[in-house]
Amino acid sequence: MKILIIFTHPNPQSFDGAILKQVQTNLSEAHSVKTLDLYAEQFDSILRFDENQKRRDLAKVPEMEKYRDLVTWADHLIFIFPIWWSGMPAILKGFIDRAFVAGFAYSYKKVGLEGHLQGKSAWIITTHNTSSFVLPFIQDYGKVLKNQILKICAVAPVKLTQLTNVEKISDEQRQQFLESIAQVARHI
Repeated sequence: MKILIIFTHPNPQSFDGAILKQVQTNLSEAHSVKTLDLYAEQFDSILRFDENQKRRDLAKVPEMEKYRDLVTWADHLIFIFPIWWSGMPAILKGFIDRAFVAGFAYSYKKVGLEGHLQGKSAWIITTHNTSSFVLPFIQDYGKVLKNQILKICAVAPVKLTQLTNVEKISDEQRQQFLESIAQVARHI
Protein backbone atom coordinates (compact mmCIF):
# COMPACT_ATOMS: atom_id res chain seq x y z
CA MET A 1 0.00 0.00 0.00
CA LYS A 2 1.14 3.57 -0.71
CA ILE A 3 0.75 5.77 2.37
CA LEU A 4 1.02 9.55 2.56
CA ILE A 5 1.45 11.00 6.05
CA ILE A 6 0.47 14.68 6.28
CA PHE A 7 2.07 16.01 9.46
CA THR A 8 1.15 19.44 10.73
CA HIS A 9 2.86 20.79 13.83
CA PRO A 10 5.39 23.65 14.01
CA ASN A 11 7.52 21.77 16.57
CA PRO A 12 8.79 18.37 15.42
CA GLN A 13 9.77 17.64 19.06
CA SER A 14 6.14 18.02 20.20
CA PHE A 15 3.88 15.19 21.30
CA ASP A 16 2.43 15.25 17.77
CA GLY A 17 6.02 14.70 16.59
CA ALA A 18 6.21 11.63 18.86
CA ILE A 19 2.97 10.39 17.30
CA LEU A 20 4.48 10.84 13.83
CA LYS A 21 7.56 8.81 14.81
CA GLN A 22 5.36 6.10 16.30
CA VAL A 23 3.34 5.83 13.09
CA GLN A 24 6.43 5.83 10.85
CA THR A 25 8.19 3.23 13.00
CA ASN A 26 5.26 0.85 13.20
CA LEU A 27 3.97 0.84 9.62
CA SER A 28 4.90 -2.36 7.81
CA GLU A 29 8.00 -2.16 5.63
CA ALA A 30 5.85 -3.68 2.88
CA HIS A 31 4.22 -0.26 2.49
CA SER A 32 5.67 2.59 0.49
CA VAL A 33 5.49 5.62 2.80
CA LYS A 34 5.98 9.32 2.13
CA THR A 35 5.74 12.06 4.76
CA LEU A 36 4.66 15.60 3.98
CA ASP A 37 5.56 17.94 6.87
CA LEU A 38 3.71 21.13 5.98
CA TYR A 39 5.74 23.34 8.35
CA ALA A 40 9.12 21.91 7.28
CA GLU A 41 7.96 22.30 3.68
CA GLN A 42 6.99 25.92 4.42
CA PHE A 43 3.80 25.26 2.54
CA ASP A 44 2.15 28.43 1.22
CA SER A 45 -1.31 28.14 2.73
CA ILE A 46 -2.77 31.27 1.16
CA LEU A 47 -5.58 30.55 -1.29
CA ARG A 48 -5.55 33.03 -4.15
CA PHE A 49 -8.06 33.64 -6.90
CA ASP A 50 -9.28 36.78 -8.62
CA GLU A 51 -10.44 37.90 -12.05
CA ASN A 52 -7.23 36.48 -13.61
CA GLN A 53 -6.96 33.31 -11.51
CA LYS A 54 -10.44 31.82 -11.35
CA ARG A 55 -11.58 29.57 -8.51
CA ARG A 56 -12.78 27.03 -11.06
CA ASP A 57 -9.17 26.70 -12.30
CA LEU A 58 -7.57 25.90 -8.91
CA ALA A 59 -7.09 22.25 -9.96
CA LYS A 60 -4.61 23.48 -12.58
CA VAL A 61 -2.41 25.73 -10.38
CA PRO A 62 1.16 24.63 -11.27
CA GLU A 63 2.71 25.04 -7.80
CA MET A 64 0.11 22.63 -6.39
CA GLU A 65 0.84 19.87 -8.90
CA LYS A 66 3.33 18.05 -6.65
CA TYR A 67 0.76 17.99 -3.82
CA ARG A 68 -2.02 16.76 -6.10
CA ASP A 69 0.41 14.09 -7.35
CA LEU A 70 1.12 12.98 -3.76
CA VAL A 71 -2.59 12.67 -2.97
CA THR A 72 -3.18 10.83 -6.27
CA TRP A 73 -0.25 8.49 -5.56
CA ALA A 74 -1.48 7.51 -2.08
CA ASP A 75 -3.87 4.68 -1.31
CA HIS A 76 -4.09 5.74 2.33
CA LEU A 77 -3.77 9.20 3.88
CA ILE A 78 -2.71 9.73 7.50
CA PHE A 79 -3.24 13.18 8.99
CA ILE A 80 -1.51 14.08 12.27
CA PHE A 81 -2.29 17.48 13.78
CA PRO A 82 -3.36 19.34 16.93
CA ILE A 83 -6.77 20.92 17.39
CA TRP A 84 -6.42 24.58 18.36
CA TRP A 85 -9.54 26.64 19.13
CA SER A 86 -11.63 23.78 17.67
CA GLY A 87 -9.78 24.07 14.37
CA MET A 88 -6.89 22.52 12.52
CA PRO A 89 -3.69 24.57 12.17
CA ALA A 90 -4.13 27.28 9.53
CA ILE A 91 -1.40 25.78 7.36
CA LEU A 92 -3.36 22.50 7.12
CA LYS A 93 -6.60 24.36 6.39
CA GLY A 94 -4.74 26.15 3.60
CA PHE A 95 -3.46 22.82 2.29
CA ILE A 96 -7.01 21.46 2.20
CA ASP A 97 -8.26 24.67 0.53
CA ARG A 98 -5.54 24.53 -2.13
CA ALA A 99 -5.16 20.78 -2.73
CA PHE A 100 -8.65 19.32 -2.28
CA VAL A 101 -10.22 21.52 -4.93
CA ALA A 102 -13.06 21.19 -7.44
CA GLY A 103 -11.91 19.47 -10.59
CA PHE A 104 -9.41 17.39 -8.63
CA ALA A 105 -10.87 16.03 -5.37
CA TYR A 106 -14.52 16.52 -6.31
CA SER A 107 -16.82 18.05 -8.90
CA TYR A 108 -20.22 19.65 -8.85
CA LYS A 109 -23.30 17.72 -9.94
CA LYS A 110 -26.76 19.14 -10.59
CA VAL A 111 -27.47 18.39 -6.95
CA GLY A 112 -24.54 18.03 -4.58
CA LEU A 113 -20.97 16.97 -5.16
CA GLU A 114 -19.22 13.94 -6.63
CA GLY A 115 -16.02 12.80 -4.93
CA HIS A 116 -13.03 11.82 -7.09
CA LEU A 117 -10.78 10.19 -4.49
CA GLN A 118 -12.49 6.79 -4.50
CA GLY A 119 -10.36 3.86 -3.43
CA LYS A 120 -8.49 5.89 -0.83
CA SER A 121 -8.83 5.49 2.91
CA ALA A 122 -7.61 7.69 5.74
CA TRP A 123 -6.65 7.86 9.39
CA ILE A 124 -6.89 11.17 11.23
CA ILE A 125 -4.97 11.53 14.49
CA THR A 126 -5.62 14.67 16.53
CA THR A 127 -4.50 16.00 19.90
CA HIS A 128 -6.25 18.69 21.92
CA ASN A 129 -7.00 19.99 25.39
CA THR A 130 -10.73 19.36 25.30
CA SER A 131 -12.04 17.06 28.02
CA SER A 132 -13.20 13.70 26.71
CA PHE A 133 -16.71 14.11 28.17
CA VAL A 134 -17.19 17.34 26.15
CA LEU A 135 -15.86 15.91 22.88
CA PRO A 136 -19.15 14.42 21.60
CA PHE A 137 -20.82 17.83 21.86
CA ILE A 138 -18.34 19.96 19.94
CA GLN A 139 -17.56 20.23 16.25
CA ASP A 140 -13.79 20.11 15.93
CA TYR A 141 -11.77 19.97 12.73
CA GLY A 142 -10.90 16.31 13.15
CA LYS A 143 -14.59 15.59 12.70
CA VAL A 144 -14.92 18.23 9.96
CA LEU A 145 -12.02 16.70 8.02
CA LYS A 146 -13.58 13.25 8.30
CA ASN A 147 -17.23 14.07 7.59
CA GLN A 148 -17.29 17.27 5.59
CA ILE A 149 -14.13 17.02 3.50
CA LEU A 150 -12.80 13.47 3.04
CA LYS A 151 -16.26 11.86 2.92
CA ILE A 152 -17.39 14.37 0.28
CA CYS A 153 -14.24 13.60 -1.73
CA ALA A 154 -15.16 9.85 -1.57
CA VAL A 155 -12.35 8.86 0.80
CA ALA A 156 -13.59 5.86 2.83
CA PRO A 157 -13.25 4.43 5.33
CA VAL A 158 -11.85 7.17 7.56
CA LYS A 159 -10.72 6.39 11.10
CA LEU A 160 -10.54 9.25 13.63
CA THR A 161 -8.30 8.89 16.70
CA GLN A 162 -8.39 11.72 19.24
CA LEU A 163 -6.27 12.31 22.35
CA THR A 164 -7.97 14.68 24.75
CA ASN A 165 -6.68 16.70 27.72
CA VAL A 166 -3.14 16.61 26.32
CA GLU A 167 -1.75 19.20 28.74
CA LYS A 168 -3.22 17.48 31.81
CA ILE A 169 -2.57 13.79 31.19
CA SER A 170 0.31 11.92 32.77
CA ASP A 171 3.40 10.66 30.97
CA GLU A 172 2.04 7.15 31.53
CA GLN A 173 -1.19 8.08 29.72
CA ARG A 174 0.84 9.58 26.88
CA GLN A 175 2.81 6.34 26.56
CA GLN A 176 -0.43 4.34 26.53
CA PHE A 177 -1.75 6.56 23.73
CA LEU A 178 1.49 6.14 21.76
CA GLU A 179 1.22 2.36 22.15
CA SER A 180 -2.37 2.42 20.89
CA ILE A 181 -1.15 4.43 17.87
CA ALA A 182 1.58 1.83 17.27
CA GLN A 183 -0.98 -0.99 17.36
CA VAL A 184 -3.21 0.69 14.78
CA ALA A 185 -0.21 1.49 12.55
CA ARG A 186 0.95 -2.15 12.67
CA HIS A 187 -2.44 -3.28 11.33
CA ILE A 188 -2.59 -1.00 8.32
